Amino acid sequence: MTVTDAPAPGERAGRRPRDLRQLAGYTLVGGSGVALDLAAFVLLHNVLGWHEQLANAVSTTLGITNNFVLNAVFTFGKRDRLLLRFVRFHAVGMCGTALTFGLLWLLAGRLGADPNLVKAASLPLVLAVQFVLNRKWSFA
Repeated sequence: MTVTDAPAPGERAGRRPRDLRQLAGYTLVGGSGVALDLAAFVLLHNVLGWHEQLANAVSTTLGITNNFVLNAVFTFGKRDRLLLRFVRFHAVGMCGTALTFGLLWLLAGRLGADPNLVKAASLPLVLAVQFVLNRKWSFA
């Protein structure tokens, strides 16, 4: 083991590959949730004419539920305390929803940006924040 391969202080050896696998799995699962979220948002907002905030609430809830099931089974392999984990996962998802609401309110509602672009641009930031929170709290 070289100095560059040494784990960070407080980190156990051999954890990095698992961390990277979880991040990769979370990102793939997140991609499916993003696709579902965005497709539902476009359908509800553009096709059905729902207000962007209502369309966002429904589309985000669909994405959160999709992601919980897939992350519980594939990414984190946690099948115990599913109700508690879902409540926590959903709470983390609502943090992301609040962040997206704020961005939509400011950028689309106040500054006139296209709500579709704001929604799409918010997704990577929300994904990163939620990975950290879910890994440390929902699936700990």
